[in-house]
Amino acid sequence: MSSKKRITLSGSSNIVAEFFEYCINSILFQRGIYEPEDFKMIKKYNLNLLVTTDDRVQAYISEIMKQVKKWIGSQSIKKLVLAIISKESRDVMERWQFDIEIQKDIENENKREKSENEIQNEIQAILRQLTASISFLPLLEEPCTFNVIAYTDKNAEVPQTWIDSDPKYIKYNQEHVKLRSFSTSYHSVDAMVSYRFRE
Repeated sequence: MSSKKRITLSGSSNIVAEFFEYCINSILFQRGIYEPEDFKMIKKYNLNLLVTTDDRVQAYISEIMKQVKKWIGSQSIKKLVLAIISKESRDVMERWQFDIEIQKDIENENKREKSENEIQNEIQAILRQLTASISFLPLLEEPCTFNVIAYTDKNAEVPQTWIDSDPKYIKYNQEHVKLRSFSTSYHSVDAMVSYRFRE
């Protein structure tokens, strides 16, 4: 007899935060923000994924994810944005946006539970699409860096290490592509990438 482990709100928060962590790493690799030798391959979601080995970048991402996980758990984060920015001009070249929603029927005990396999398959599809996105995204021809921006509720607790930021919109020549989404029994995540195209 098989049994299915129920995913809790805390477990769902962990799934979403972990997804963001691997997404950020994948984008940094795919878009060439750091050298390929600064990444190592790991197995996750039945996929080969690349994560940074740079201690400073690891620490930065880890610190972000620790706080994002708290905000997801307290239902006080609405979206997470990864902005890729030109080091020289400070122009925003790409903007990866992930909208986070709490499922409306979160208190409904009779709703259908989503299995871990179903969730993993949806996450796989997003990460595969993310990898394939290099086929349509313009080549980043200049050195770039990145910022992570969190959109939270007004009453959210924000550590002093986080500062207010502008939204990091792309100012002109913008295109955007909606990516796949995934959901748990508690959260849904919709993804989109905006990019600046060269005329």
